[in-house]
Amino acid sequence: MVTYIERGDIFNIKGINSYAHGCNCAGAMGKGVALQFKKKFPLMYKQYKDLCASGKYQLGDVFLYQFDEVFVFNLATQQSWKTKADKDAIRTSLTKMFDIACKYDITQIALPKIGAGLGGLDWIEVKLIIENVASKYANINLYVVENFDGEI
Repeated sequence: MVTYIERGDIFNIKGINSYAHGCNCAGAMGKGVALQFKKKFPLMYKQYKDLCASGKYQLGDVFLYQFDEVFVFNLATQQSWKTKADKDAIRTSLTKMFDIACKYDITQIALPKIGAGLGGLDWIEVKLIIENVASKYANINLYVVENFDGEI
């Protein structure tokens, strides 16, 4: 099930300790919510950057980072920060994320508005992709914050 939150901060949703966000495959987290992830999880950022440099992080991939009880799904949705997000990569990475969540018994994930901010895609089209993929995973609640309300 997908719950949309018009305004908020994914890190401030009560009871959530699993997060996802769209990433590029170039190793950069310099703007938007990605910068928040970089600041909150510097070791994750280093691992992500190394993965990108090795060429092993491609469109549609998911890099899962675990820190104590926190899970972060880094979804490879853009080739670089200069390109638009890719709809097929969004669909593929979301599917992989849900599959991984099932293996770890993760039932709640918070996600910002991926692909449509810095990713340049139409949010209505991305929402349809999210809803289509999420509909196949009824046991996982996805909370999507459509507009960030906080400090970056």
